[in-house]
Amino acid sequence: MELVVNNKNTGIVDSKDIITTPKSCFIEANTTPVTLEHLRKECTIPVFSKDNETTISHFQFIEKAFSVAKGFFRELAINEPEIRVSHSIKGRIPEAIGKPAKDLQEHEKTLYYERCAFIIGIQTKEVVNGNTLTLTVGGVRAYNLENLYSKKTVEKFKIFIGFQNKVCTNLCISTDGFSNEVRITSVEELEHKMIALFSNYDKLQHLGMMERMSKFSLNEEEFAHLIGKLRMYQYLDREEQKRHIAFSLNDGQINSVVRDYYNCPNFSRDADNTINLWNFYNLLTEANKSSYIDSNLERNVNAYEFVNYISNSLQNKNQNWFLI
Repeated sequence: MELVVNNKNTGIVDSKDIITTPKSCFIEANTTPVTLEHLRKECTIPVFSKDNETTISHFQFIEKAFSVAKGFFRELAINEPEIRVSHSIKGRIPEAIGKPAKDLQEHEKTLYYERCAFIIGIQTKEVVNGNTLTLTVGGVRAYNLENLYSKKTVEKFKIFIGFQNKVCTNLCISTDGFSNEVRITSVEELEHKMIALFSNYDKLQHLGMMERMSKFSLNEEEFAHLIGKLRMYQYLDREEQKRHIAFSLNDGQINSVVRDYYNCPNFSRDADNTINLWNFYNLLTEANKSSYIDSNLERNVNAYEFVNYISNSLQNKNQNWFLI
């Protein structure tokens, strides 16, 4: 697979100053913060190997999303993108063939990242269950989901609009605010996809559903029972899993939820050992930060769907497999 150098200067406003240095980030796993300028100037771009056509770069994706956000929310201040990358792919220029890695000069090295996620905060303020939330848009690009050994075809992206809980930087994404597989052939098409997603997103309903979560609680025994069923769910055969709502966090992440039930400074159990579903939801989204970039958004949306499913069961007094 060949690479091409990304030396296109498209002039995003003050891009040299766009850098992510948060004390707490929206995703952790094995990710690294980078600047937009780093992606533009210092990273190569993969190509489709059979016709040498270039892919849409991480820089182009983020730059276009930033531009669309500024245009769609033109009356609001837009934060600079916060960018996280993982799975670096290293290479070298032809002149450095045969040279020991320890002797490579910086100009002889090449680099790109297989996976990239970013968020762009919209300077709004909503308060849900005592927590400040800000409107947030973002996306994911994962080259591992493409067949780069073929000819150029449609490329896959993930985009979302939702909220970020400023207490813990957890993302809160609803089903209608997420597009799992945007397929485009050029960066210009991305604008139409993002505008359609933003226009169809029901912000008030999303806020209302999250506010409702705090109305329902689990006592210690119910919480322990639910955790046990979540562990069991992972080992059911596929046909039996299909009879229940999906739950996509893994066993290690469930362990994190249990730990934080006791120790989280913001969303742990109450004095009587109960936990409301808003706090439980945030324990799930906090645990999800350890997911890799290419599965993070899907698991975040799944946490939202799952907690609302539990809320509906408690409200309507309906039995479901996870609670009985």
